[in-house]
Amino acid sequence: MEQAENNKTGTMGERARDAQGELRQGLLDEIGRLKRFSNRGLWALSLFLLLSTAAWRDFWFLPRPQEVVATLGAAPKPLMISLVLVLYTFSAIILSLSRMMGGVRHPSSFCHVGYLAGFYLFYYFAEALQDNYWAVFGAGFTILCLESYRIWTFCSDQIGKRSEQLAFLERNGRMPPEEDEESLYD
Repeated sequence: MEQAENNKTGTMGERARDAQGELRQGLLDEIGRLKRFSNRGLWALSLFLLLSTAAWRDFWFLPRPQEVVATLGAAPKPLMISLVLVLYTFSAIILSLSRMMGGVRHPSSFCHVGYLAGFYLFYYFAEALQDNYWAVFGAGFTILCLESYRIWTFCSDQIGKRSEQLAFLERNGRMPPEEDEESLYD
């Protein structure tokens, strides 16, 4: 009988250690994911710089604008493209700042590269890329640097929280109690 109780307590202790090990490994995995995710903005910025280099060289690998215009029709006027670029730039900056203030995890950096590629291509087909290259480059660099900073600060904040949880788990053998956000402001 005494041996049965010792076996029971031994298995419960092993289960607790296994659960603690699983929680610890889960926290370490999440910290690793956040560290990799924090570089997402830099990868998008690098892709944009590569795209900008191709635009600077006048998209040597694309057909001439006259050939595409003959097939698809006239491109929008450069003034219209510029107005949409200004609208897009301010919208993207405001959206990024609001996500930063809200602490939202949103991996949107690469879609901005696609939008900016569209602006480069529209200017290219309107035969106005040389006159408007720096406008697209400046807008894109600003947006992508802001997005990169937003993602990096979000990840740094989350890594700090996970590190605190990991330290609490190591000290006490359990996860810290969840804090009620609303009770902090009462």
